[in-house]
Amino acid sequence: QVQLVESGGGLVQAGGSLRLSCAASGRSFSSYGMGWFRQAPGKEREFVAAISWGGGNTYYADSVKGRFTISRDNAKNTVYLKMNSLKPEDTAVYYCAADKSLLSKLGLGKYEFAYWGQGTQVTVSS
Repeated sequence: QVQLVESGGGLVQAGGSLRLSCAASGRSFSSYGMGWFRQAPGKEREFVAAISWGGGNTYYADSVKGRFTISRDNAKNTVYLKMNSLKPEDTAVYYCAADKSLLSKLGLGKYEFAYWGQGTQVTVSS
């Protein structure tokens, strides 16, 4: 069993930065692919970024490429999302997810991951 707890959200002005953290409890964190997703009011949940279990492979949605960076520290059981040059359209609840087959499921367009966090709100003002 893995529990995920996100933190680091908040209110920021356009052009600002935030770093989200997702702390995982449970064993074998390093065997899980990890991802960040977001959901804005009235919209479907969408993919933001993902990272392989060892951190060697990262993937980004086109909308955040070049602005967001996903990373992980397996010694701390934590995955991060550094968000720069934030825009009002980045406003959403951000969720982290964990799954041993996360990257392959993403490739199939499936978001049926084993574990999800409760989400953290990010609000970007114009």
